[in-house]
Amino acid sequence: MSVSIILMGLLVGVLVGLTGVGGAALLTPLLIVLGINPSIAVGTDLVYNSITKLFGVASHWRQKTINFKLVKYLAIGSIPSASIAIGILHLFPAFHQHQEEIIKHALGYVLTLVAISIIVRLFLDKKLRPNRWQLMPLEDKRMLTILIGVVFGFIVGLTSIGSGSLFAIAMLYLFKMKTSDIVGTDIAHAFLLVTAAGILNASFGSVDYLLAANLLIGSIPGVLVGSHLSPRFSPRPLQFIMASIILISGLKLI
Repeated sequence: MSVSIILMGLLVGVLVGLTGVGGAALLTPLLIVLGINPSIAVGTDLVYNSITKLFGVASHWRQKTINFKLVKYLAIGSIPSASIAIGILHLFPAFHQHQEEIIKHALGYVLTLVAISIIVRLFLDKKLRPNRWQLMPLEDKRMLTILIGVVFGFIVGLTSIGSGSLFAIAMLYLFKMKTSDIVGTDIAHAFLLVTAAGILNASFGSVDYLLAANLLIGSIPGVLVGSHLSPRFSPRPLQFIMASIILISGLKLI
């Protein structure tokens, strides 16, 4: 089992390095297919994501591509919201008894949403920008930004998916930022969100640390290899293929 998990982490890491598409959308359904309990798959993926995103934060910190004010507003909404989602699943008997079924169905809907958002970004990116929201200063969009954090944070707490892809789409269309700043800000906020959610899941015993370690052993070199190879490949066809796989996975879980 350890070898297969390491190889799976390697494959996901290479694909993430090549395309930039979030690993959680690929990893969580794969873990469930392998027979991992859905709540353990979500909790473990959050811890795994926290560690991988720490490396990204360090890199973008050095490059000064993080908008800390935007990170703050998103986190004000997302961290409490994710905590509420996790608390509902574990503390209320009616939800706890049907936890696996709730997570599976939620995963299905979120994976479908993530896949559609990736496809929209691929084909309609330039057509949908610029827009009036991007021209507004951040302070005028403060409540909207917090609300986005609340909605997507709840989704991440429930499924572990969307800490990168959903927030990145929101930033792409609502804020006028360079691509490097969107990526840096997204990773910094995602690190805070998945770390808080991961710690909370760990407190409920929903984390398999050996599983997380095996995934990291494979994925860290995988990301490095994928990032090294990415200039030689056009990311769009691979991103479309991965979005299609994510969409199929989502529809099967609904």
